[in-house]
Amino acid sequence: QVQLVESGGGLVQAGGSLRLSCAASGRTFSSYVMGWFRQAPGKEREFVSTITWGGARTFAESVKGRFTISRDNAKNTVYLQMNSLKPEDTAVYYCAAARIYYSSAKESEYDYWGQGTQVTVSS
Repeated sequence: QVQLVESGGGLVQAGGSLRLSCAASGRTFSSYVMGWFRQAPGKEREFVSTITWGGARTFAESVKGRFTISRDNAKNTVYLQMNSLKPEDTAVYYCAAARIYYSSAKESEYDYWGQGTQVTVSS
């Protein structure tokens, strides 16, 4: 069992930056693929980024060049650095963990989810 707790959300102006953190419980964190997803009001949840245990990174087209993902296995934490934020980035951001060995943008492949953290970007 893995528990995920996100933090770092908040209100920021367009063009600003935020760094989200996701702290995971459990001793096998380093073996999980970690992902970030988001859900805007009235929309379905969508993929944002993922990082494998080996450090391979994948990003949604909408955030490429603006967001970066990293992980610190010693701290059982994954980060999402969000720069050049836009109003359309406003959403609840979720951290997720998957017991797979490849990058995946599919929600169904993720076994554990955090409660989410709100990110609001004002214009």
